[in-house]
Amino acid sequence: MTRDTLQDAGGGSDGQSESQSQTQTQSQARSGRPAEAAGESPQERRAALLRDYRPLKGVADELMDAAGNIRPVWKPFLEELSRLSPEDLSRSTARGSQYLSDAGVFFRHYGPDSQEEREWPLAHLPLLIDSEDWSRIASGLVERADLLERVMADFYGDNSLAAQGIIPPEVVADNPEWLRPLVGVRPASGHYLHMLAFDIGRGPNGKWWVLGDRAQAPSGAGFALETRMATARSFADIMSRTHVMRLAGFFRSFRDALLGLRAEPDSRVSILTPGPLNDTYFEHAYIARYLGFLLVQGEDLVIRDGQLMVHTVGGLQPVSVLWRRLDSAWLDPLELREDSQIGTPGILGALRSGRLTMINAPGSGVLETRALMAFIPRIARTWLGRDLAIPNIATWWCGQKNAREYVKANAARMTIDTALSTSLPFDHGPDVIIGGKRADGSAIDPEWIERQGGALAAQEIISLSTAPALDGDKLTARPMSLRVILARTKEGWQVMPGGFARIGHSAESADISVQRGGSVSDVWVVAPEMPQDDTLLAASDGRDRLTRHAALPVRTAENMFWLGRYTERVEHKIRLLRAYHLRLAENGQAGLPLTDYLAENLKFMGVDVAEPMPSGLKLDMQSAMASAGRVRDRFSSDGWNALTDLTRTAEQVGPLLLPGDDVARAMSVLLRKISGFTGLVHENMYHGTGWQFLALGRAIERSWATSGMLQIFTAPWAPEGAYEAAIEVGDAVMTHRHRFSRITRDSVLDMLLLDDANPRSILSQLNEILSHLTRLETLPSTSGRPHVTGIRREVMKLQVELSVAEADAIPFDRLSEIATATAEFSDLLADAYLR
Repeated sequence: MTRDTLQDAGGGSDGQSESQSQTQTQSQARSGRPAEAAGESPQERRAALLRDYRPLKGVADELMDAAGNIRPVWKPFLEELSRLSPEDLSRSTARGSQYLSDAGVFFRHYGPDSQEEREWPLAHLPLLIDSEDWSRIASGLVERADLLERVMADFYGDNSLAAQGIIPPEVVADNPEWLRPLVGVRPASGHYLHMLAFDIGRGPNGKWWVLGDRAQAPSGAGFALETRMATARSFADIMSRTHVMRLAGFFRSFRDALLGLRAEPDSRVSILTPGPLNDTYFEHAYIARYLGFLLVQGEDLVIRDGQLMVHTVGGLQPVSVLWRRLDSAWLDPLELREDSQIGTPGILGALRSGRLTMINAPGSGVLETRALMAFIPRIARTWLGRDLAIPNIATWWCGQKNAREYVKANAARMTIDTALSTSLPFDHGPDVIIGGKRADGSAIDPEWIERQGGALAAQEIISLSTAPALDGDKLTARPMSLRVILARTKEGWQVMPGGFARIGHSAESADISVQRGGSVSDVWVVAPEMPQDDTLLAASDGRDRLTRHAALPVRTAENMFWLGRYTERVEHKIRLLRAYHLRLAENGQAGLPLTDYLAENLKFMGVDVAEPMPSGLKLDMQSAMASAGRVRDRFSSDGWNALTDLTRTAEQVGPLLLPGDDVARAMSVLLRKISGFTGLVHENMYHGTGWQFLALGRAIERSWATSGMLQIFTAPWAPEGAYEAAIEVGDAVMTHRHRFSRITRDSVLDMLLLDDANPRSILSQLNEILSHLTRLETLPSTSGRPHVTGIRREVMKLQVELSVAEADAIPFDRLSEIATATAEFSDLLADAYLR
């Protein structure tokens, strides 16, 4: 892997760095038509861009100051943007959107009755912030991060805040995010918090406010990287001249910090994900791939003698640093939520033993609750002797009489929600009171606030600042907030020099949430001089090897194996369907012996030939997609795109097809697409342990499918033309013509059963299986695996038999036995490596 491959925001759809993306796209941008060529001067184009830009009255604006002048940091960018004609601008933004589509960047959207994957909603136009302004933001948030670390230590230690009356005890004790089993447990690293995200907004007076503290399992780092990559595709030339600070150094420092927390050099850093159904699963997989960490789920982990272990194909391997991306309550069904099926029993015991560092410490979700924000200012004044440089928005806990009376008197300018809610002000649910009114427009009764008391917390409604967003070929002012990400490194807290901004899709601040239709823009921190080129690969401490041996969790191996099986199964069914419809097209009718024979056997495989695009075929495609989706951290974007293209094509063309020639040609298209996928996997994917299981899945499925086909097509009762169909489905027509003067049962068996030079023959697949097993047997094992596994023994027996067999000496019953034997390979492989 070259240095450039992981420079800055590397690991995108083609493994390119941000700087490579800029270089490639610069030539595309320069080939576009400048504004002058379209009949507009840059000055006229700039005026056109800003013609409809109207900052909201009484609201700060990121582009213009209070006098309506363009802020200095934006002037060079606007000059560059003004040189693009509307057509060029449209092409530029399309490149960014296409990148995200090609890279498969998505978030999971949850509606009232359904959930779906949606593409990451890029706002295209970046948000520019001067590096001096950013330094002030960073300094203020580091101050807040240090305070929150002390609050966590107090909540799970001496509880002096409650004892001294600085915070009411019930705000902590009644909070479901405060985990009593962890009281008194000191983190092995010495710190509770290692990564934080703060949502901040600028108020009407231009001052920044913290809208929410995200300490539970903060998201956004991976999406920030991909947003940067997409924006670089859109505005490569402009970005290269704008002195934008790079992101790679932030991730390199955090990666090195996590590696430095390992208890032993050979133990692992892993990222714990709830799984593919989580709304930010793409980010979990992307960050794992980008940083080179192991992505695991709760079922992959087990506790042995107080040590967290990951169940790999080579046995149990130690994990001493776990970056969790699921909420604390689901971690351990023994001590926390007993209904959790995504946690690991006993994991809290590993924390107590001091042999596991968790990022962040469980129970940190208590810092996100709305009621706590009411007391952060008082805590800061008590401990620091001053107010925080960046305060949070004004918050009142209604469990105290004075606060309750104030909220009742001022409900018209507040949002009122449950006190222990962790949602952001702009990400509210249907039960939130806004401006003293419920969602149905009815006004609240002040006595209701009195009765609810400590169950409620209120926050002041603030008008967020606006930022420029593209609306067609013009700029418009939209409300925005920033997500700023901090990571603890060896030098202390480090702030990502950028992040992303949420941009509202209308002038209403409530529309800023991505789940509610908002979009996301890259944040450019602009330095006075060109920042130094940076790369993720820059070594800082010499510990450049993450682990001695690559570990593959059993769950991942199993999904890779079934991905191989399902893709091969899809290909086999496509070939059979094409054979059926070609014969239907040639004869012009169904009901002939061979077509009926093919249709009956396809029906046995779950494929109804009466459907233009059979649901049984699409189901296998969906199963392949599901298996690939569970191993996104191991899967290239090109491979993912090839698989999604196959599925999308099947869905799009299916309703338009007529039986016969139409379907036959459609199957040929699908065959080429799935061949493209398998070619990408074979040629481009690293031939590590994961690839071995994927290839084993394909080889076992092919040997089983081919043996079943030979059993059917060479049966004594098979109709005329069955031999020809078998050779066609086995993709051996040309070779058969060169080797044999006529087609017979023996020639079919020779080509598809015994010819080790034919990649689709059973003997060839047995050789392939043995080759992969040999590679797997070199893996270190802690599970006491026998020297000769059951699957190797059975495959070798059949391989030796077929190597010396003659086609005319193989009876029909033996074909049935071979089909049964190959069907058992899957269970034998699981017994050896996947149990």
